[in-house]
Amino acid sequence: MRITELLKKDTIILNLKSTTKSEVLDELVNKLDNAGRLNNKEEFKKAILIREEQSSTGVGDGVAIPHAKTSAVKTPALAFGYSKKGINYDSLDDQPAHIFFMIAGSDGAHNDHLETLSRLSVMLMKKEFRSKLMNVKSEEELLKLIDIYEEANSDKEETKTITSQELVLAVTACPTGIAHTYMAADALKSKAEEMGIAIKVETNGSTGVKNRLTDEEIKKASAIIVAADKQVEMARFEGKKVIQVPVVQGIKNAEELIDRAGKGEASVYHYSGNSKENLNTSKSERTGFYKHLMNGVSNMLPFVVGGGILIAISFMFGIKAFDPKDPSFHPFAKLLMDIGGGNAFALMVPILAGFIGMSIADRPGFAPAMVGGLIAANNGAGFLGGLIAGFLGGYSVVFLKKLFSNLPDSLEGIKPVLLYPLFGIFITGAIMLLVVVNPVKSMNLALQGWLNSMGTANKVILGLVLGGMMAVDMGGPINKAAFTFGIAMIDAGNFAPHAAVMAGGMVPPLGIAIATTVFRNKFTKSEREAGKTCYIMGLSFITEGAIPFAAADPGRVIPSIIVGSSIAGALTMMFNIGLPAPHGGLFVIPIVEGNPWLYILAILIGSIVTAIMLGLLKKQINK
Repeated sequence: MRITELLKKDTIILNLKSTTKSEVLDELVNKLDNAGRLNNKEEFKKAILIREEQSSTGVGDGVAIPHAKTSAVKTPALAFGYSKKGINYDSLDDQPAHIFFMIAGSDGAHNDHLETLSRLSVMLMKKEFRSKLMNVKSEEELLKLIDIYEEANSDKEETKTITSQELVLAVTACPTGIAHTYMAADALKSKAEEMGIAIKVETNGSTGVKNRLTDEEIKKASAIIVAADKQVEMARFEGKKVIQVPVVQGIKNAEELIDRAGKGEASVYHYSGNSKENLNTSKSERTGFYKHLMNGVSNMLPFVVGGGILIAISFMFGIKAFDPKDPSFHPFAKLLMDIGGGNAFALMVPILAGFIGMSIADRPGFAPAMVGGLIAANNGAGFLGGLIAGFLGGYSVVFLKKLFSNLPDSLEGIKPVLLYPLFGIFITGAIMLLVVVNPVKSMNLALQGWLNSMGTANKVILGLVLGGMMAVDMGGPINKAAFTFGIAMIDAGNFAPHAAVMAGGMVPPLGIAIATTVFRNKFTKSEREAGKTCYIMGLSFITEGAIPFAAADPGRVIPSIIVGSSIAGALTMMFNIGLPAPHGGLFVIPIVEGNPWLYILAILIGSIVTAIMLGLLKKQINK
């Protein structure tokens, strides 16, 4: 099927009347409806708007490709529109859009039309083609131009296996699999060719997986770029360096992604065993509470880890060695505390809040949320106040975007530099100071008093729960909830909960490592080799080291690590251990409050319990 079989004279508008994004969508939808291509105009428009909420289809370079695949489409079709003046479309490059192709895909139609539309998306990446589109004088000239370029760019999908000793691989996918999937693939391939880097790109479009990556290529790859807004097959990338980003980044930042991949600047991927294989990439997935929270927590962690370990090292000179008035004062301990506690750790709450706000409202949400977080940190509202500030700052800007949406286009440029920060910071700051700070401060003091008044039995139960939570999903939401609670308690001055959290997080990889050593006949050779790595990861408080084992045998591994972690957490509470550092594993054990040997004993007992359970539950491997 050719593009001009979907685009006809009656769906072409050479001079759009629209001046806003909303108007241009309405104008193109109406054009399709008047041409008889739609079953239900309102349902089709609704599908178009849902796609726009996931991420703007303004792909940059003056092009926008709004699209939807729905039963509201009677006949697969294209609508074309051109605006000489340009329309503010929230494009990736923040520039006006001039060329518009609205894609109407039908659920009931054969996939031929989707492959045709993917070819159009790739053609629009070419500057020469876009330039000529902007200068057509008639519908006939437009259709002829498209035919010429489609003929010239009708190369078949690349399916060859790349045998280079070192190469970059990529996977692209978007929710509808019509436009962004193929545009990202073309942008990556074109940029890689310019940079002289060997690349192969797998596309996961509506017509299925094309140019699939082979096991041999994955094995040889220096890194894999996954530019996707939907689920793709991730288990095959276990142990490889993987860069995961939204699909629009594959279009917008192709050079940066390829450069990072070529240099191996990516974290090693460990498959979670989740059948849905969630990617932390889709803007539609980032709209939930947990996604916003995790955006804040993940960006806060470098400050927590770096600052926290510097604080812990300062304690090695003496708990008060940073205080010039204390007899144990040491100038280096003060330097460490000033850097770690006075600066890096002090930024923890504002950074948490700022990136929550940014997740909700993009860059305009960062400043109001960060100011709110600083207000929380400086006025005793602490970690909980920072969480509230993050969501308050983000949603304040969302409100302001709607409030100012009807301002003239000439004022569009001052919104992000003046209106959003001015009113956003004021609204967030005022609500924090007048409404939030005092109640949250009182709540923090009450929680601190309750924890301090806990009897031994209650503390043991709390440690049991926190330790177990660290092992349930090994870095997932339950694990992060326990870790976040522990950090909040450190911020409030109670170090006991986080001691249970870290013990519970160290046990899963350590218990598995011991099991692979002691019960060798219960594990394959590759598992025994991986078990050696788990010693290092466990001692470093990297719970994720247990994930490959849990993914391979969840029914036996997960119960074993939960029991061991729960016991370790309960024992730390029983032994009255406190941990003033938020991270560090083995390296911060010397500075725990209480007996560090008892803390090691608690972790060791939990790990041995896990190892014994695995030895009893797992079946012997037949050679």
